[in-house]
Amino acid sequence: MVGLASPAQAAGATATYQKASDWGTGFEGRWTVKNTGTAPLSSWSISWDFPAGTSVTSSWDADVSNTGTRWTAKNKSYNGSLAPGASLTFGFNGSGSGGGTVTNCTLNGDACDGGGVPGDSVPSAPGTPSAGTVTDTSIALSWTAATDDKGIKNYDVYRGSTKVATVTDTKYTDTGLTAGTPYTYSVRARDTADQVGPSSGSQTVTTTGGGGPGGDKIKMGYFTEWGVYQRNYHAKNLDTSGTAQKINTINYAFGNVQNGRCTMGDSYAAIEKAYGAGESVDGVADTWDQPLRGNFNQLLKLKKKHPHIKILWSFGGWTWSGGFTQAMQNPAAFAQSCYDLVFDPRWQGLFDGIDLDWEYPNACGLTCDSSGPAVMKNMMQAFRAKFGNKLLTAAITADASSGGKIDKADYAGAAQYVDWYNVMTYDFFGAWDAQGPTAPHSPLTSYDGIPIAAFNSDSAIQKLKGMGIPPAKLLLGVGFYGRGWTGVTQSAPGGTATGPAPGKYEQGIDDYKELKSRCPVTGTVAGTAYAHCGNQWWSYDTPATLTAKMTYAKNQKLGGAFIWELSGDTANGELMTAVSNGLG
Repeated sequence: MVGLASPAQAAGATATYQKASDWGTGFEGRWTVKNTGTAPLSSWSISWDFPAGTSVTSSWDADVSNTGTRWTAKNKSYNGSLAPGASLTFGFNGSGSGGGTVTNCTLNGDACDGGGVPGDSVPSAPGTPSAGTVTDTSIALSWTAATDDKGIKNYDVYRGSTKVATVTDTKYTDTGLTAGTPYTYSVRARDTADQVGPSSGSQTVTTTGGGGPGGDKIKMGYFTEWGVYQRNYHAKNLDTSGTAQKINTINYAFGNVQNGRCTMGDSYAAIEKAYGAGESVDGVADTWDQPLRGNFNQLLKLKKKHPHIKILWSFGGWTWSGGFTQAMQNPAAFAQSCYDLVFDPRWQGLFDGIDLDWEYPNACGLTCDSSGPAVMKNMMQAFRAKFGNKLLTAAITADASSGGKIDKADYAGAAQYVDWYNVMTYDFFGAWDAQGPTAPHSPLTSYDGIPIAAFNSDSAIQKLKGMGIPPAKLLLGVGFYGRGWTGVTQSAPGGTATGPAPGKYEQGIDDYKELKSRCPVTGTVAGTAYAHCGNQWWSYDTPATLTAKMTYAKNQKLGGAFIWELSGDTANGELMTAVSNGLG
């Protein structure tokens, strides 16, 4: 309980706050107003600050509103009058972990406890800092001014929880920083009476250089929205497998693109599915009335436990790429719709940016697009203009054949706007060619007998680099799954088949965790493994082949690597361990 019960000298009234109950992700709060004066009180209004991330979700016997972290409760029409010596109590339900702490309380404009400066309100929260020039060692910040009835004296600038400067202007440049490292900033205003107001929103900015988030190579994996169903794969699995410690970026797949806008994919899996204590990241069960559940809430808990992780929302994919054509008829409106959804206040703090997975601009995937080669550059330019210094990435084709998909769109021109490209260097071959020939779906290099010579990872990387795309903006794609055929008698690649091999979830594809024991490796070709068991033939990556691929990524000075997709790994994350150790 936080008590604020000393008489307010000028007001003749006091306000006392109590956190009446707490259920982990939420709480019940109660305020008691008492008239300590000798004259009747005709109305009352209490204002206070909650810590960032704490909010009121419902209330009774008062009208509650907020501006940022500043909350105000006003009397109802039936309970505004208080006779001398009388008191009343109203309450509310809240979310977040800061329900036990209120600061800067005022009652009818005066200090609730009689201290402070009666009649002098605290400053408002400044605007959330935005970044200007960012270098390897410095970040220039600016923010909109706070307001106060007596005037603003200065601003305290915080890097994380540490105050790094006090300035009189609404800008500051932080120096002496480390390359490729994320820093989080917030600002508080101080008025001429030396009262400190509530914190601004926080802004995380990554210095340039260093090879990626945290100064390391980018180690990114796709987390699929539908994995919570048949696969029974949840955010907690990233923690228990050790993957969360070895990865620094997660792409949440997928959001949809419909009617020119970004839209949610499966809202039940994303924000509604209730988690019990046993399957929750922090061991705390969801409640029926909490405002956010599902994958989004679990991933927020994962970020809290592993704050080095960045999460991007990926839109499109093979099935949902058809909407990009219509959306790109108005790139600015498309980008605005995506920004509004990605940074919706309901899941504030979850996403650090966006990934656009259009399969494929000015080419054919599940559907065909004929928008012209400039559409890729136009899209990324519009999104960079809207998303500012937020992470902006794209998954792109690895078809390096002459006149192939890489040649269809201006990926080089778009590269100036992206943080990196996820080059999909997998699914080159598979049982959609039912009779074969059998071939590894993710060859690192070409080899004698490969069905299409340019269908290999190195050809794609070299072609993209040759177009002038910086290698640090290219991630090598690897699969945590295999592709296979049945009716195969030949052990070596190049055999004939009768159709797709059976898989646990669909024909022709299966997870590494299933294949490693069910169809063990027979040999390697072009930097990846293959296996012949009975009449089935599979290709997939192993810890050994992934280690070699990561050496390739480092030798090529690539930005790192990414995985499609994380649920295919073993329970102890042996593939992710190989990726992490290989990149260093």
